[in-house]
Amino acid sequence: MATQLDRAEHDVAQHSVALKKPLALRDLVLTQILFVVGSSWVGAAAKLGQAQLFFWLLAILLFYVPQAVVVMYLSNRIPLEGGIYQWAKLGFNEFAGFMVAWNLWLLSITVIALGGMFTTTNISYAIGPGAAWMPESKWCVSLISAALVVGLGWACVRGLSLGKWVHNIGALAMFLVYSALILLPLVGLARGDLKSYHPLQLALPTMSIFYCFNIFTKLAVGALSGFEYVAILAGETRSPARDIGRSVLIASPIIAVMFIFGTSSVLAFIGNNPIDLIGPVPQTLRLGLRSFPIAGAIASIGILLMTTRTIASTSVHVTGSSRLPMVAGWDQLLPSWFSRLHPRYKTPINSIIFVGTVTLVIAIASQIGAGIQEAFQLVDNAANVFYGIVYFTMFAIPIFGATEIRSGAPIWLRIAAICGAAVSLSAIYFTVHPIIDVPSTVTFAAKIIAVTAIANAIGVAIYAVGRKRQGT
Repeated sequence: MATQLDRAEHDVAQHSVALKKPLALRDLVLTQILFVVGSSWVGAAAKLGQAQLFFWLLAILLFYVPQAVVVMYLSNRIPLEGGIYQWAKLGFNEFAGFMVAWNLWLLSITVIALGGMFTTTNISYAIGPGAAWMPESKWCVSLISAALVVGLGWACVRGLSLGKWVHNIGALAMFLVYSALILLPLVGLARGDLKSYHPLQLALPTMSIFYCFNIFTKLAVGALSGFEYVAILAGETRSPARDIGRSVLIASPIIAVMFIFGTSSVLAFIGNNPIDLIGPVPQTLRLGLRSFPIAGAIASIGILLMTTRTIASTSVHVTGSSRLPMVAGWDQLLPSWFSRLHPRYKTPINSIIFVGTVTLVIAIASQIGAGIQEAFQLVDNAANVFYGIVYFTMFAIPIFGATEIRSGAPIWLRIAAICGAAVSLSAIYFTVHPIIDVPSTVTFAAKIIAVTAIANAIGVAIYAVGRKRQGT
């Protein structure tokens, strides 16, 4: 007798047969590294000072490792297009699946909207002091955001046969930049620019415990997250049950090394000076290379490579966020319009257009009435709430999910899932407390709570309409 999982695999396979499958293990590994390793998190971690290693290791133990093992387990059990949408739907119910997908989709469109801010900041660093006005110009950020969304939307329409090369090139560009970032203190020591450098100094926090754990949850759910995202593209992967888990296993130690040593480099050159939370890597490159005769040119090249990484990572979000509405359309929770494929490229053309339009509206709206730093923190904190909801649900599947799915989970994996779920809830709590100065923390918190509540209420309403559509 066919189980619910067997029936789901059959139904999704019927829809997925029309999709092209260009993703191999190498593409998945590079996409994992590209997607997880961000340029801003080394700056956030550096605000912890010499205690950064302690909190990185704590985040790895309590969240990073649990995330990796749960993603490997679920991607092996349920290797279906839509990834975590399918995991939550089969682990709990259709409503849980839709709301998880909705929150992940909200995360992606806010990150895509923020892509313009990151790109503008990196370009201004590459040009030099004369372009310092660019990140503060709402018009400039809005225009760059529009160009980014339109360009990535076009690449997404062309499909992953092209998109995987955008992602691979972005990952390689990031490798070069992080290699330079990690080696920079060693060069500084050799030239006498640095008196000392202790990248693996393990120190306990000396500042407010509340402040430290605030950043800790952001490092965990913000920096050390993203392994589940590639699973959205399982139907476009050649061997999803095998290769998605393997990509996590290969990528995870590389990512940990890049984050820990990258943060040490930021601390070595910036120290107690103000850290640019949007562009800590280009800020560090300029400081570390300032004594070189061609420092400006070298730093500019590194910063342009980081810009390439930012654009490629945003492309992953565009791709994933267009697949989630497509899969919901297969289940008739959204109109079939979202599932319509391009006749040549076999990509969800209407869903891509919809995602591009929404992200442009958010990108421009986030510039109104706030400085770029506060706008960045406001949207980014709201995204962390969305991600916290997604991860809490994912970690709950091996603990409370359907017997058919959780029955094969060993006890150590369930313990890991409990740790990950606790950190996810903590991230949701701490996310209303900004790590920069804002005019009113109460107003800031109220904005985050309002954005989260309204966004999820909209999701519930869309689901209710979808259920009615299923009954017709």
